Amino acid sequence: MKETSFIEQNKEKWKKFQSLTSNQTSDPEEIADLYSDITDDLSYAQTFYNKRTVRVYLNQIAQGVHNLVHKQRKDSFRKLFTVWRVSIPLEIYRSRKNLLFALFIFLFWTLVGVISTHFNPDFPRMIMGDAYVEMTLKNIEKGDPLGVYHSGSQVSMFLEITLNNITVSFYTFIAGILFTIGTHIMIFNNSIMLGAFQYFFHLKGLLIVSFLGIWIHGAFEISSIAIAGGAGITLGNGLLFPGSYTRLQSLQLSAKRGLKIMMSLIPFLIAAGFLESYVTHNYQELADWAKWAIISISFAIIIFYYIIFPIVVARRHPELIHESDPPIKTYVNVFDLHKIRTFGQIFSDSFSFYRVHIGKIMRYNLVLTIPIIIAVVVFQDLMRYEDLTHQYEYDWASQLSIMMGFDIQSISDFVVTLLWTIIFSIFTLSILYHFRNQEQKASLKLFVPFMLQKLPGTWLGLSFLFLILFYVPWYWMFLVVFITPFFWLQGASIILGDERFGKKFGNGFKFGAKNYGSVLLGISLMGLVLFIFAQPIACVLSYQEVNFMREPMLEDFLDKLAGFVKNVSRYYTADFLVPANITRQIIYVIFMLFSLPFFVIMMGFMYHTFQEQSQSTGLRKQFANFGKRKRYQETSLDFD
Repeated sequence: MKETSFIEQNKEKWKKFQSLTSNQTSDPEEIADLYSDITDDLSYAQTFYNKRTVRVYLNQIAQGVHNLVHKQRKDSFRKLFTVWRVSIPLEIYRSRKNLLFALFIFLFWTLVGVISTHFNPDFPRMIMGDAYVEMTLKNIEKGDPLGVYHSGSQVSMFLEITLNNITVSFYTFIAGILFTIGTHIMIFNNSIMLGAFQYFFHLKGLLIVSFLGIWIHGAFEISSIAIAGGAGITLGNGLLFPGSYTRLQSLQLSAKRGLKIMMSLIPFLIAAGFLESYVTHNYQELADWAKWAIISISFAIIIFYYIIFPIVVARRHPELIHESDPPIKTYVNVFDLHKIRTFGQIFSDSFSFYRVHIGKIMRYNLVLTIPIIIAVVVFQDLMRYEDLTHQYEYDWASQLSIMMGFDIQSISDFVVTLLWTIIFSIFTLSILYHFRNQEQKASLKLFVPFMLQKLPGTWLGLSFLFLILFYVPWYWMFLVVFITPFFWLQGASIILGDERFGKKFGNGFKFGAKNYGSVLLGISLMGLVLFIFAQPIACVLSYQEVNFMREPMLEDFLDKLAGFVKNVSRYYTADFLVPANITRQIIYVIFMLFSLPFFVIMMGFMYHTFQEQSQSTGLRKQFANFGKRKRYQETSLDFD
């Protein structure tokens, strides 16, 4: 059909469609029927009049009604209210077993704290520290047993306490990602402290006094920690029990569920901070009946919203209880290496590649590098045992120095450093191996020969980076990072290149120098992302005051975990800092093993992008296929 005939035949229908869509009182069914006709006409125009204005015109009106139909209205206050009235209570109901289990273990460890203090009155000193116990004893002598709540202005107390409450609850939740183990440790730490603290006042004959003072704000605060524990167990169960999903997909779904529960805690944590700062702060002036009333009302609110109301909502909406999970977004599993990527695409594909291949990468290293790492770290800890008996200002730098022998003190440190360079070389090979074998299943029989062939050249190609990493003090790294791009791509060039060794070595330097800005930006941005991600787990700014053995000013999850291990170890050894420092080393090694692949994967994508810019391998392949369209199958080329 000629284009003019096509237009003449359908123009009245198109005009009618435009008038109907502009009129908000039009019949939706009539619009839907016409929209179906419009899309059919658009398909016809794309086939026969692809480069004509009629195709553009039809595409515009079809797109306009699509946007009209799918336009998202601004969220109203009513919708936000519905989230708190329906969505969150239903999520609490779905997670009721995890919340009940968290409450049970919280009460169990609280009872353990009570029993331990009953048989050992000095137990609170081990849990809360001598300084805090001595301060409390002095306050009891002054007739003000809860005098600790009088310190500081009320406004600053409110801000600090609220931030601390949110931080503790968040750590309790996010620690569940460690297969719920971290959440159990956080619950243990807080509940055993609560039991010991309350029974300490009982031994002094002040149980009711302390109860009426502490639980004014504690009803919300302590309940929130237990509920955050339930959210953390919900999060961790996504990894432990993935069901029909992959573990990563299950983790995504469980994280959303846990975050909904955590969102419900925000008002209660703010209320706890307010009560502690403005009510508990003046608890001595408050009548006992008022204290009992505040505590009772607070617990009643918690019981209503987290126990009674979810049951009521579940009975009102039984069809929503077992609501199916949303479909998981699918990702690319095979990446085109002969493609020039923008910086944003390199960054995005690095995370996608990590998601696809991290399981296979870790299988190789579980056999090849992790046993060596364990042997090296154990050897270093035995050789430098005295260093483990101290607390350090910047602990992460000191512990890495002990494990890797940065500060060469003996020949053993030099040997250990050399072993670490081999470990990192094998680790790099296990990652970049998958650029050439993306669809291949993990197979040591195939990987080991490849590794043995490439290992000497890889080690040499990475030697400049090893010199920077191992022998430049960490506080000079900010300056040294500016020369890193020149050597950044040599390892990838040697592993992924097809030329002779000298040419590959030179290409790595040439690509890095020619694309200096992009490489530097990539290293800096990836480092910043991992730096931010690391803060709740093991903050590198967690400075400790060594001389007074105080806790870090910026306490993170690792500080809490190490503090827990340190307190428990006091029972069994005088060198109680040794187990705490070994715990830190374990976390640092785990974090290093799971963060380094991001940098290496980005290195691989950068190399292929710069190689494509220089050699146009992919473009030459496209030219070779020019004119070879498939005879019985349409491709995108047929519509260009």
